[in-house]
Amino acid sequence: MRLDDDFLEANGGKGAIFLKVAHPKALTKRELEKQTSATSDIDDGRGNLDRLFRASTARLTQGISPHAMAAAWFDWFSHFMRSPERQVELASLTLESMRRLAVSIWGGPFPTIKDRRFSDPAWQQLPHALCLRQFLEWEAWWLTATRDIRGMSHRNSERVAFMTRQLLDLVSPSNNLFLNPVLQSEIVEHGGFNIARGVTNLAEDLTRQALGLLPNGTEAYRVGRDLAVTPGRVIFRNELIELIQYTPTTERVYAEPVLFVPAWIMKYYILDLRPQNSLVRFLIERGHTVFMISWINPNQEHRDLSFDTYRVDGVMAALDAVGKVLPKSKTHLVGYCLGGTMSAIAAATMARNGDNRLKSLTLLAAQTDFSEAGELMLFMDESQIAFLEDLMWAQGVLDAHQMAGTFKFLRAHDLIWSKAVREYVLGERDTVNDLAAWNSDPTRMPYRMHSQYLRSLFLENRLTAGRFAVEGRVVALKDIEVPMFVVGTETDHIAPWRSVYKVNLFTDNEVTFVLTNGGHNAGIVSEPGHSGRHYRFSVRNPGDPYSDPDTWRKQAGDRAGSWWPAWEAWLQAKGSSSQRKPPTMGAPERGLPLLVDAPGTYVLQR
Repeated sequence: MRLDDDFLEANGGKGAIFLKVAHPKALTKRELEKQTSATSDIDDGRGNLDRLFRASTARLTQGISPHAMAAAWFDWFSHFMRSPERQVELASLTLESMRRLAVSIWGGPFPTIKDRRFSDPAWQQLPHALCLRQFLEWEAWWLTATRDIRGMSHRNSERVAFMTRQLLDLVSPSNNLFLNPVLQSEIVEHGGFNIARGVTNLAEDLTRQALGLLPNGTEAYRVGRDLAVTPGRVIFRNELIELIQYTPTTERVYAEPVLFVPAWIMKYYILDLRPQNSLVRFLIERGHTVFMISWINPNQEHRDLSFDTYRVDGVMAALDAVGKVLPKSKTHLVGYCLGGTMSAIAAATMARNGDNRLKSLTLLAAQTDFSEAGELMLFMDESQIAFLEDLMWAQGVLDAHQMAGTFKFLRAHDLIWSKAVREYVLGERDTVNDLAAWNSDPTRMPYRMHSQYLRSLFLENRLTAGRFAVEGRVVALKDIEVPMFVVGTETDHIAPWRSVYKVNLFTDNEVTFVLTNGGHNAGIVSEPGHSGRHYRFSVRNPGDPYSDPDTWRKQAGDRAGSWWPAWEAWLQAKGSSSQRKPPTMGAPERGLPLLVDAPGTYVLQR
């Protein structure tokens, strides 16, 4: 991240920078104006024709900037042309590949292929084995060619390698009807009727998409009937959130309530799917009073909602409401994904301001440092963000299907090509489960808020660099004194666990870190009894030396089962031991009347 010259000058050189980052208190005027006016240059009316043109282009590219891709390839090509060693290596690899192919053609043995795309024995038979060998040699050649080259931008190197993998997946014989023996045998066996079913499936999906309907199979899961069925009432509503208070099921409850802050990019009910895998119900049945924020699904009229509005009218408004229901109790604050990032910012702001209403802070698959934010960061530069801003400026929001396209692109083999082969060639339909149904029900992102989020956190990583201001003053995670419980997931491609783990670098309090198997969503929805679940667990006490993530992973013991019981026991331990009668539902005498039954109205918005 770049530090502006006036920032350096105002803080007395490099030594002062260390102190500034370690425990910052204020930004220079120019830095503050830059942060609080992150999108002002887009709203001043200049260059609107350019923005309309770029917005039109962005709709075609799913929001991915062509410049980011072109710049990466130019960087690679220019360095490749000045790398005779790489060229010689590739020439040698070409000759060796030709030799191996010649041996195979003249009856030599085909080596065993350890690739799940080609695990079927039919791939070992001629002529498919020869075609496969040629593709694998070609794939190895390109992966070698696009390795990092000295002098090349590391970001561009990762971009080129990523795009190369996507292109190779696209042209893989496994996705080609004329080259894939498994597909051919299926067609022969079914007399071609699977192709007819596939065409029908494709037509149905395109029709549903054009009409704005949910994907096939999701109709079996309806919110309020099959999902999000834990009883409760909406006790507070503003322009941004509905706050749900869940009905207690035990005669006594713990003194401190739990407030969930889900990400506004998703519907909250991932934490309250079916009764058997609802994290909300799990806590209620063990005597916890639970509150849940349900975010509005923004449209064009919400385009100017700011990032800080989500803190003030979201997290802080919910805390105020919880305080009216339980005026003498502190709160366990729990943030998931983007909601976790916002919860950390809110907690740091509260600590700075002397607001001691929190009992603990839990972050579920949530990043506070974005310097290693995974493949989502590959194309996140000034050009890319400006491109997205122009798209959102024209639409007022970032549409849900545009975001979904980006996430699918990151896992194209599993979410695009393999799915297309199964459903549109083999004519099979993937089974839709509760998590898949939830994943098909995303929300939009307001233009101003998302722009500020991308610039302040993803692009400039201000929170851990000592440059993120709230109410005109910088906040610091090290001000947080309440204990923290932080969960990372092993195969998370949205919030990689090593990135989540970096919270240990920027805090001085007690941090319990858990690493569970699964991805960004499945690792969190990890109820007891779920087969194959395991997790690692350890506590970093104040004053303990820092341990890097790989060392931590080796030292932390592996435990079988779900991490939910360990977290619930931690909540008990960090709260007071006293229990009380369940609080009243809402607080009508303090301005919190009972509005509607859970799941409320905002979660039903499309």
